[in-house]
Amino acid sequence: MTSLTRRGATVELAISAALQALNVSRDEVEIEVIDEGKKGFLGFGAKEAVVTVTVNEVNEPSVSELPIIDESQLKQEEVDVAEPDSTKVLEEEPLEEEPNLEPIADDQSAVETTEAYLQSVAKEMKIDDLQVAHEVNGKYVTFQLDSKKAAMLIGKRGQTLNALQQLAQLVANKSSDQFKVVRIDIGNYRERREQSLQQLAERMADKAVRNGRKVQLEPMPSHERKVIHHALSNRLDIETYSEGADPHRYLVIEPIK
Repeated sequence: MTSLTRRGATVELAISAALQALNVSRDEVEIEVIDEGKKGFLGFGAKEAVVTVTVNEVNEPSVSELPIIDESQLKQEEVDVAEPDSTKVLEEEPLEEEPNLEPIADDQSAVETTEAYLQSVAKEMKIDDLQVAHEVNGKYVTFQLDSKKAAMLIGKRGQTLNALQQLAQLVANKSSDQFKVVRIDIGNYRERREQSLQQLAERMADKAVRNGRKVQLEPMPSHERKVIHHALSNRLDIETYSEGADPHRYLVIEPIK
């Protein structure tokens, strides 16, 4: 008897992940709901649903239903079927490689669970028109959001979007056996923010050189600090480094005298 336990943001998502992993349809299994989970609010207090899916056994014929074999014909029958049987076994052996499908099922489950989480957060924020698309490239998963209330999801200088991205990465990795790097964007905000940071980097570097004093930027997440480091990496008149501890870690631009 084959059984599999799966987690998901909802009972249906957990069941769907288990069915995909087992490669069976719903009418071929018995489903036991271990925990219906809890929705929570903005990711806090949320609890995943847990289900166990068991594949139904195929009833084997009883001894009384088996055909009666004439012993006088046994030797001849063994000769007739020996070669076909051995060939059949060799043909069926590659099917044992099916466990390779497991990572794919885990990826799908992680993506579906994360999408459901994003939708639940949006509903708590009174956003009912959120559309979510995704793209998977190895360990990297990008979610592209679309809504008329994009500004609410972005927040001041992208703070809400960055927090949502961090929470989504926790959700995705809780549902996957392989580590995932989650990126969330809406309305190409990330690209526009990167261009803004590059322009800011040049202005602040010029200011530091002009005044002969180091310039301290506002706290920002590591990926934004990396954008500024990279933008100024070819300048020989300044150096950049980070100080402080997250989430208040900031970047410093200091002129070289």
